Amino acid sequence: MEILKIENLTKVYGKGENEVHALNGVSFSVEKGEFVSIIGSSGSGKSTLLHLIGGVDRPTSGKVYVDGKDVYAQKEDALAIFRRRQVGIIYQFYNLIPVLNVEENMTLPVLMDGRKVNQKRFDELIEILNMKDRIYHLPNQLSGGQQQRVSIGRALLNAPAILLADEPTGNLDSENSKEIMNLLRYSNRAYDQTMLVITHDENIALQADRIITLEDGRIVRDEVIRS
Repeated sequence: MEILKIENLTKVYGKGENEVHALNGVSFSVEKGEFVSIIGSSGSGKSTLLHLIGGVDRPTSGKVYVDGKDVYAQKEDALAIFRRRQVGIIYQFYNLIPVLNVEENMTLPVLMDGRKVNQKRFDELIEILNMKDRIYHLPNQLSGGQQQRVSIGRALLNAPAILLADEPTGNLDSENSKEIMNLLRYSNRAYDQTMLVITHDENIALQADRIITLEDGRIVRDEVIRS
């Protein structure tokens, strides 16, 4: 089942002599439950692509379909709901709120959306994240790896259609990086969670089912490495 479809996606910044094509006619699709790595050098368009899929930025042209719905055909209110409910985003620098504890950071997006927290899913995630004894700790009382686990739990609590991770191990040492990738892989398998991970690390990319390589805003390679 196709969960994500990208059609001729283009993003241009600036005008005239200052015009930069961050993305230039990118097209691909992703099946539900697929784990895809997106790689490329700095400036290749990786983060721009992630932001367009996640509804964070608008494309200059082209289409993004998530679960059959044209993301950018929606009005702004509906687009905001899409960002909250259909997409989970994990960033390199965690983006946790310093004055909130682990439980509060994980549940805040759900509560701000005016919905009730799925307590069963929360308890299950806390167990998987191995954060049961840290539930009331503030971010500054956690290691970098633990903070990233909290940000993953926050993204997964909504059971999003797609999980997007932008260099999720870029701020971690090799041991914590391995732990985070194992956790993402587990989430992919246990929840049939569709996952797109942006990385510059080839070893991390090779843990995915499929690798898409971007260069100068275009896809130059798209290969399945395990089925």
